[in-house]
Amino acid sequence: MARKLYLPGAILIAFSAIPVLVHAQYKAERNGQVVTLTDEHHQTIVSIAPAIGDIVFSMKVKGQDVIYFPYPSLDAFKDHAGLAGVPLLAPWANRLDQQAFYANGKKYIFNMTLGNVRGAIPIHGFLTRASEWQIEELKADDQSAWLTSRLEFYRHPDWMAQFPFAHTIEMTQRLHDGVLEVRIRLDNLTTDPMPVAIGFHPFLQLTDSTRADWTIHVSARTHYLLQPDKIPTGATEPITNEFKDPDASPLSQYNLDDVFGDLIRNSQGRAVFSVTGKHQKISIEFGPKFQAAVLYSPNPETIPLRPGRPPQNPNFICFEPMASITDVMNLEFEGKFHGLQYIAPGSSWKESFWIVPSGF
Repeated sequence: MARKLYLPGAILIAFSAIPVLVHAQYKAERNGQVVTLTDEHHQTIVSIAPAIGDIVFSMKVKGQDVIYFPYPSLDAFKDHAGLAGVPLLAPWANRLDQQAFYANGKKYIFNMTLGNVRGAIPIHGFLTRASEWQIEELKADDQSAWLTSRLEFYRHPDWMAQFPFAHTIEMTQRLHDGVLEVRIRLDNLTTDPMPVAIGFHPFLQLTDSTRADWTIHVSARTHYLLQPDKIPTGATEPITNEFKDPDASPLSQYNLDDVFGDLIRNSQGRAVFSVTGKHQKISIEFGPKFQAAVLYSPNPETIPLRPGRPPQNPNFICFEPMASITDVMNLEFEGKFHGLQYIAPGSSWKESFWIVPSGF
């Protein structure tokens, strides 16, 4: 039987399948495999699939899509490999130059027979579609609506075999004043320092124009030179001619899958990247511990058609918040990079990024 619990300024309606917490402006609800956060005043709705990597797969502002998600359904997304939405890349982001990684001066070799790590150049970890996330909190108040979920990495032998650092991951997606904050917390349960090489891969889109009309702003001073396999060489170049006037940088000039560092911070300590169309604009703001960015927006002619995946619309761009650059664990060991972050035993690593739409 459904029952209603009246709280100051809010109504909690607890249906057996659809719990809803409603405030004057904000609403948080769950319906089957989808959690929805709503900001009525800004006409913004965020949809999340906790059982599919805890992924944000939709953000609509006044009915317009901010997040690129070319799948007809969540089941189609789950069944066919491919990145879309806002996936977490863990326990490492982007590429490794071998089927192994280094941490604390030791080499950890992947067990390729387990099937959760693939390829000569392993990429994006193995948690993008993890079904083991547990909802910790789903609430709304007069300030925001949010979902907090938890993944107990240490409980899974096949995961620990590949990345033997016992830890938990907590993720909160919070909608406030039309802005989506994604906050992540890693808790190191081991007796050794744990390397942090995670990131996110937000696919963003504008609907008032096409990629050919978009301009981008890049808040970085340094561009990393890459090998043909997209692994950094360790060498860098300053951003001078390219993105010299980033507010007027036409995206159509670039075929992007590039790594940037030495991020430029505002007074809040955030690095702000943005894409602008005719009227619409999406900014993504990185907190201080996201120390590098990968920009991904392939030229339409370079996008392959892959069996089982929907044809990719070239009208997207990814500003990817990264704890550090691609292949950071191995490059640090080789002496080609310095700055890999670690979590001390018993300690936590916490950081946020924000997706900020305007002009919709």
